[in-house]
Amino acid sequence: MKKKLTKKIAVICLGATLIFSSFGFKSDFFEIAKQIEIFTTLFKEINMNYVEETNPAALMDTAIKAMLADLDPYTNYWNEQDVEAARINNSGEYSGIGATVQVVDNSLLIMEPYKNYPADKAGLKAGDEIIEIEGIKVADYTDDVGELLNGSPDSQINLKYKRQGEIKTTQLTRSAIQLKAVPFYELLKEKTGYIVLSRFNAKASSETIRALKDLKNQGAEKIILDLRGNPGGLLTEAINVSNIFLPKGELITTTKSVIEKYNKAYQTQKEPIDTQIPLVVLVNGRSASASEIVAGAIQDLDRGVVVGARSFGKGLVQRPKELAYGTQLKITISRYYTPSGRCIQALNYAERDEDGKAIKRAVEDYKEFKTRNGRSVFDGGGISPDVKLETSEYSSITNALLAQNAIFNFATEYYYKNDLKDPESFEFTDTDFNNFKSFLKTSNFDYKTATEQELEELLAIASKEGYEQDILGHYKSISTEIEAQKKKELDEKKHEIVSILTDEIIKRYFYKEGLYEYYVENNPEILEAKSILNNSQRYSEILR
Repeated sequence: MKKKLTKKIAVICLGATLIFSSFGFKSDFFEIAKQIEIFTTLFKEINMNYVEETNPAALMDTAIKAMLADLDPYTNYWNEQDVEAARINNSGEYSGIGATVQVVDNSLLIMEPYKNYPADKAGLKAGDEIIEIEGIKVADYTDDVGELLNGSPDSQINLKYKRQGEIKTTQLTRSAIQLKAVPFYELLKEKTGYIVLSRFNAKASSETIRALKDLKNQGAEKIILDLRGNPGGLLTEAINVSNIFLPKGELITTTKSVIEKYNKAYQTQKEPIDTQIPLVVLVNGRSASASEIVAGAIQDLDRGVVVGARSFGKGLVQRPKELAYGTQLKITISRYYTPSGRCIQALNYAERDEDGKAIKRAVEDYKEFKTRNGRSVFDGGGISPDVKLETSEYSSITNALLAQNAIFNFATEYYYKNDLKDPESFEFTDTDFNNFKSFLKTSNFDYKTATEQELEELLAIASKEGYEQDILGHYKSISTEIEAQKKKELDEKKHEIVSILTDEIIKRYFYKEGLYEYYVENNPEILEAKSILNNSQRYSEILR
């Protein structure tokens, strides 16, 4: 009897514990259920009673995107096409025309045709605007029009495109496309191996290992690993690439979340390829996520020297969650931290300013951390290099030029006006830069500084309060001064702008392969990396 009573009491206590421990969840669950019911009835009433005919799918898509926009830019809803695009990106293989494209106005703009793939063989060039695909006008297609370019290998596709105002047609035969993680590697002078790692897909570590072993067989005694412009990819591959240069069992990154199961430490799992070879890692403002994990680990463990500019600062971890009908939710679950404890994420989307923009911490609020050798490193988002170069930076005006395709469009114009025989002979001159500035005046390039935006808001408020005429003179005077400063800014940021212009122009004539050939002899970051590696005393002092 006593045993039965004790057992009953234990069961009651356990039940009470479960009830109280799950109380918070049940409370949340009730609120979730309540809001879903409200939304369901609202959605039903809109579609049944609105004055115009509605599109339920489009309405729901808008609702989902608006909800997720309140979180961060990396938590996204993926339809079936998005899921397939992610699979292609991670595997590095698909079937299509072999070119990167961008939707611009009412056309698909060819950004880069891959050498010897269908688009290139058909004569398509960067800057061509595809206006029809198999008789379907791009302007009339509401879904992901770029998907029309993909299809089974050996299938044909007819395109109508515009080049320099002239309408042309062509027929392509689709083929299997393989996107290499390591598109280029080469043995440079002074026994220095150069490896470009452009993406962290499933082949990233295996291709990097193959390149490293080949370079060592050719006599390489120093390595430059180029992660500039690498947007990231698979976390497992970031660990594996780090593992090439770091011993088994090293902590590479940790992830932290309010959800306990997402708090994890990731260590190297394999025997390394070479833990002693001198190493320089190149990064810039477009090196993100997995690139930052590798660069951060190399820096924190004093395994190599990081050269370039502060990386992007994308330290939020996403995981896909399966939804109905083949769709997915790519949801942010945690944040990345380097071995020293630095958070990679630059922007805090949980805290926003009056305009709803995520807040970035001020430099004076950065926290200090220590590398394995005791060197001081700081957080603040991204990886700040050990050796900084102006040519690697992306200032506000440079980002605006890139976002509005001003550099891309100038390179297109340059290509059709100039003949270039080989990349070695190319130099972007002062005359070219002046031509670029003249091009900006005649194009639709519009760059507004934060000060200008604040001034416009001030004028709008003053107008509402009746003070517009009182401050209009001051407003015009300040605006004139800002315009003068903006013109100066183009010259002040000339180094970084010319570097990007050079890259874009050389790609037009000689593809990415020609750009890398140009890099190894002329690129400032590579020249600096070679200088560091060829000076063992300087290399050691940086890491001391």
